[in-house]
Amino acid sequence: MTSQPTAPHILLVDDDEDFLYQHKVQLEHAGYRVSTASNRADAEALAAEIRPDLAILDLMMEQHDDGFVLSHHLKRMLPGLPVILVTAVTAETGLGFSPTSDAERAWVGADALLAKPIRFEQLTREVERLLKAGARG
Repeated sequence: MTSQPTAPHILLVDDDEDFLYQHKVQLEHAGYRVSTASNRADAEALAAEIRPDLAILDLMMEQHDDGFVLSHHLKRMLPGLPVILVTAVTAETGLGFSPTSDAERAWVGADALLAKPIRFEQLTREVERLLKAGARG
């Protein structure tokens, strides 16, 4: 299935080129338009240009907090932008990371948090949920 000009536009950001390629192909096959960036600076510039409908961000890139910082910047730049943070922090460190309180979720600054490796069905379920919720207004 090819994407339509009116299909939602997703910004996909990760420093892992394999992750970017795999998920870009899958999301495009599902009918979304997808733009990719491999670091925070490129993602911020691209977001200002394309004004995506949703962003999927890696938590740890060049700096360990790049995903948090980028999420907060994107939310300021594009109020209401749904953001999904993806992370391998549990797999890499063995430490659980799951914000449970309202204060923790506000600090994270994302609408969803998914642990890598991500099943594509899980990712598309979150994408569809957030787009349907009309978080962008």
